[in-house]
Amino acid sequence: MAIKHTTRLKNLLAARQATVMPGAANALTARIIADQGFDVVYVSGAAIANTHLGLPDIGLVSLKEVVDHISLMRDVVDLPLLADGDTGFGNAINVVRTVEQFEKAGASGIQLEDQVFPKKCGHFAGKTVITADEMVQKIKAAVDSRRDPDFQIVARTDARSIEGLNAALDRARAYVEAGADATFVEAPTSTGELSRIASELPVPQIANMVFGGKTPLTSQHELAEMGFAGVLYANAALQVSVRAVADMLSVLKDTGSLDSIADRLATFDERQLLVDKEKYDDLDQRYAVANPDQSSE
Repeated sequence: MAIKHTTRLKNLLAARQATVMPGAANALTARIIADQGFDVVYVSGAAIANTHLGLPDIGLVSLKEVVDHISLMRDVVDLPLLADGDTGFGNAINVVRTVEQFEKAGASGIQLEDQVFPKKCGHFAGKTVITADEMVQKIKAAVDSRRDPDFQIVARTDARSIEGLNAALDRARAYVEAGADATFVEAPTSTGELSRIASELPVPQIANMVFGGKTPLTSQHELAEMGFAGVLYANAALQVSVRAVADMLSVLKDTGSLDSIADRLATFDERQLLVDKEKYDDLDQRYAVANPDQSSE
């Protein structure tokens, strides 16, 4: 019997081998992540905001928009999906509905954070956090409302940038007591802080590697040695695609041709292979209506 995607995520986190979790903004990116042999897709709220809305990660994405993206990714990949639930889209009652909707859509786990709504990217300035007591109630609501006990509740705290590392660790401990399966202390500023997070908290930990962010870029090997469970590269695919699209359009505008960068484009056949066109060609053949005999004889 196949292992449930929720159980697979639970097992990967429990192994504490710094599993790399690339972020996806859409189903196509999720397919690429799966094709490249990764074990988990991270459904990135920031990437959805940037690509789907063309707007910054400042709490503008709705619950429905995230749920729709989870569902579309689940349709095309079998990998565990750890989905960004931001603040739960409101209070503890909203968290109940958010968890229910995420599970129905096919998420394997949810990341909830303790910022004041509307939230901001964890590496932006000007963040504020709710009280630890209010976040504890949100975590309890999430735990109580999940149907699958293996659906992972990842509690993120953004308190490091506001109250300091010790306060962030205290918050994380409280979230563990409330039932969080894993915690995620966002935006530590040194490898020493990363090491403390992994060693001082009792449940699996998530690290977030943001190119250009506040946390020093640290290798998977180093993070595994520290004891981290997962490593988010939440928006790396988005960042490289932005540069690639801009470069291609610049060449096209300047030269009116793609000849000089043809080797940097996926071929037509590669694109059809990625989206599994052969499957639909086979279905087309299977259910095709035979042409009526046009002969008069």
